[in-house]
Amino acid sequence: MSQTLNNLLTLLNLEKIEEGLFRGQSEDLGLRQVFGGQVVGQALYAAKETVPEERLVHSFHSYFLRPGDSQKPIIYDVEVLRDGNSFSARRVAAIQNGKPIFYMTASFQAPEPGFEHQKTMPTAAGPEGLPSETEIAQSLAHLLPPILKEKFLCDRPLEIRPVEFHNPLKGHVAAPTRQVWIRANGAVPDDIRVHQYLLGYASDLNFLPVALQPHGIGFLEKGIQIATIDHSMWFHRPFKLNEWLLYSVESTSASSARGFVRGEFYTQDGALVASTVQEGVMRNHN
Repeated sequence: MSQTLNNLLTLLNLEKIEEGLFRGQSEDLGLRQVFGGQVVGQALYAAKETVPEERLVHSFHSYFLRPGDSQKPIIYDVEVLRDGNSFSARRVAAIQNGKPIFYMTASFQAPEPGFEHQKTMPTAAGPEGLPSETEIAQSLAHLLPPILKEKFLCDRPLEIRPVEFHNPLKGHVAAPTRQVWIRANGAVPDDIRVHQYLLGYASDLNFLPVALQPHGIGFLEKGIQIATIDHSMWFHRPFKLNEWLLYSVESTSASSARGFVRGEFYTQDGALVASTVQEGVMRNHN
C-alpha cells in the first residue's frame, strides 16, 4: 500500500468518542476549505459503524451547509432513524465550531437476489497508456501557483487518468461531458465497506467542474467560485477500487448560478456499480 493511500485510509478511519459520536481530522488540499469528498467519506464511515456488518450502504443524500475549516477536526453525530427487517437508515451531522457544516441521510441493506438490468457502459478509451493527473500536473508545474504546487505534484492516494484532459487553470469551450479512470494507488483492504467510502470520497473529484466546460472556464481560474450544495450517490453492485473504474460525468443544466452534474461508475468489463448526482454554486466574480 502506498503511503498516500494509507494516509487517506487513516483520515477516513474515525476516532470513536462514544456511541454514535466520532471525530475526524481534516486534510488541506490547497482549496481553502475542506474537500467535500472527505466529509462524504468520513460520514459514510461513521454511519456504517452503527449498522450490522452485513448491511451495506446502497444510497445517501447529503447537503453541504457551511464551508469546513481544513485546519480543525470534524465531529460526526450519527442518529439511528430506523432498523427494519431489510433496511437501516442513519442521519449523520458533521459539526465544526458547534455548528453543522453537513448533513447526510444514508440507507443500508444486506445484499439479496432480485431483478437485474443496467444501462450499457459508454464507449471510452481504456486507461492503458493514458497519462495520470499527477503526470499532467508535473508537465504544467511552471504554471501552478505556489500554494498548489505541493498539493498537485505529490503522490496521490487515487490514480486518476483522464480520457481527455481539461485544464483547471485555463479552460476551453467543450461539451459538458468528462470521462476519467480511477483506481486506488495501492492495495485496499478486502472489506467492501472500505471500498464504498473510498468511492464516496472519489465521487467528488472531476465532478462539478464539468458544468463549467461549455463556458470555457477552469475551476481554478481567478475569480471563479464553485461549491457543492448537495451530493447524492447510489451503490448498485459490488466493486474493487484497486481495479480501474470509469467515471463518466455529464452536466445537463446550469442556471441561477447553479450547475447540475450526474455521473456513473463502471468496471472495465461494463458493470454499472454506482451513480452520482450533484448540484453546486458556480459564480464568475470577474
